[in-house]
Amino acid sequence: MAETKQFKSYAKQLALLKQRGMIVEDSSEAEYLLRQLNYYRLSGYWHPMRRFDAATGRSLDVFRLGASFELVYKLHLFDEQLRHAVSGELGRIELAIRALLGHELGAIDPFIHLKPSLLGASAHQALSKTRETRYEIWRKKYESALSASREDFVAHHKQKYGGRLPIWVAIEVVDWGSLSHLYGMAPGRARNPVANACGLRAPQLESWLKSLNILRNYSAHHARIFNRVFDIKPRLSNDPRLSVAKGHENRVFTQLTLIQYLHHELGLSAATVLPTLLTTYPQNEIVPFKRIGAPEGWEQSELWSVR
Repeated sequence: MAETKQFKSYAKQLALLKQRGMIVEDSSEAEYLLRQLNYYRLSGYWHPMRRFDAATGRSLDVFRLGASFELVYKLHLFDEQLRHAVSGELGRIELAIRALLGHELGAIDPFIHLKPSLLGASAHQALSKTRETRYEIWRKKYESALSASREDFVAHHKQKYGGRLPIWVAIEVVDWGSLSHLYGMAPGRARNPVANACGLRAPQLESWLKSLNILRNYSAHHARIFNRVFDIKPRLSNDPRLSVAKGHENRVFTQLTLIQYLHHELGLSAATVLPTLLTTYPQNEIVPFKRIGAPEGWEQSELWSVR
């Protein structure tokens, strides 16, 4: 087994792509983009353009007829715009869940996040080899985030209240991952009202928060999302509006449909950003739009139609 692949200059990288059958109309521009974006980042967009060997079930190092560097770059640009849009739309959802959960937990006890005995049964489950409970792991992350925070409201509470933040303040310190775990540990009398506001049952909302956290992380780290297959599937309700997402729950279209649904249910926006963006997908026969997991007629469904 070789230690690593042989280093190739940008010119040799481009030559290899041409050798494998990729159309490159402007070599200077293509080489510039390889230098700017990285060969392996772009490879995620040309991978579905490779020929497929049904006998071995593997993609070949030969491109399909019509594969071009121009299309690769168009797919990259579309995905870049999709990541930006997803980040913005998820930001509104995150703020809404923070506000709802902080309010419901605060009604039980202002310092419930510091009192695991008031949380649900899942808070006491051991999740690691060290036998730490789910709450203990969450508490460490919370304390770390609190220590690193430079927010004025944190400094104010440290000076006036000794640093103990009530939950409706503390919830502004945690990231999405910790927020979703806190929701999972919350007692039913806090979980259920938040889920009801979203038109879901608590286990469904918990699975949605986990799924959308993964999507958020991909977006935040500039990872490709337009044709990604996700490892976990959100638990969909029987709401007929979600039927457009059923059958391909591990594809990005379903994740985007969750965003559309929550924007509608929580009244966060007119939910037109994503539908408008998806219509700009670079139409082509090699990497068709259906690769994102969208069914025929998706744009006519209730959550996706722009009226």
